Amino acid sequence: MESAFTVHPIGVLRSSKGLHFQALHQPDESADEQNLVELFPRPGMREALQDLEGMERIWLIGWFDRVEGWRPLVLPPRGPARRRGVLATRSPHRPNPIGMTPVRLLSVDGLRLRLGPCDLLDGTPILDVKPYVPAFDAFAGSRAGWIDEVEAQMSLPARFTVTVESPAREQLDWLLRDWGVEIETRMQQLLAVDPSPHRSRRIRALAEGWGDIGCGAWRAIFQWNAPEGRVQIRRIEPSFPLRFLLDPALEKVPDRQAQLAFLQRWSPTVE
Repeated sequence: MESAFTVHPIGVLRSSKGLHFQALHQPDESADEQNLVELFPRPGMREALQDLEGMERIWLIGWFDRVEGWRPLVLPPRGPARRRGVLATRSPHRPNPIGMTPVRLLSVDGLRLRLGPCDLLDGTPILDVKPYVPAFDAFAGSRAGWIDEVEAQMSLPARFTVTVESPAREQLDWLLRDWGVEIETRMQQLLAVDPSPHRSRRIRALAEGWGDIGCGAWRAIFQWNAPEGRVQIRRIEPSFPLRFLLDPALEKVPDRQAQLAFLQRWSPTVE
């Protein structure tokens, strides 16, 4: 018999990630990044935070409020383009859009929790906070089914050789030098494993032997030859259309100024 439950958020996450593609599938522990949980000033909340200071990591239980509906089968970002049962994945498209993620706790400042790298979007409602206890929360050597198989495949030598051709070479160098935007490493890693279309890896087919891959606010147009195991990145383009970049109401579009400068440099007709 199904029952309905009422859940009340205890706070909200504040971060620089406003769009889905900005949030990694797991927190990047090497990132120089800070996030914040702002807890609501409800009765007893300050007392509830007692003794949290001094814990290195915590679990955040959040509500994926921007997910619409759920899917019984989903396409994980890692591994071959094969759908898996959603309950065997960490996809946000769940029967109840509840997520949990481990984060580093930097400090407790009143009703604010300062955190290290986090994979939740800005504005995510926080339902609960729990301590991460290594003795109980880590089970080294546990089997992970299909995920173990994918990890074994990913550890094999790359199947494809990826090269960067002109004008993509000039464009990537310009983005890194003038704007500090580095997307080449991630693109190379994904394309070297498998350049075939994959929605979760943001790889699309454009024409026979051609495709594009999204990375952050950018995309690369590439040509590939499966029998020869060769991928050639031909050019880079902004992911956002010009009307988005020029809309003052969308000033939080990632790399907005860099994309506008890119279009001015490589599309001189743009005003």
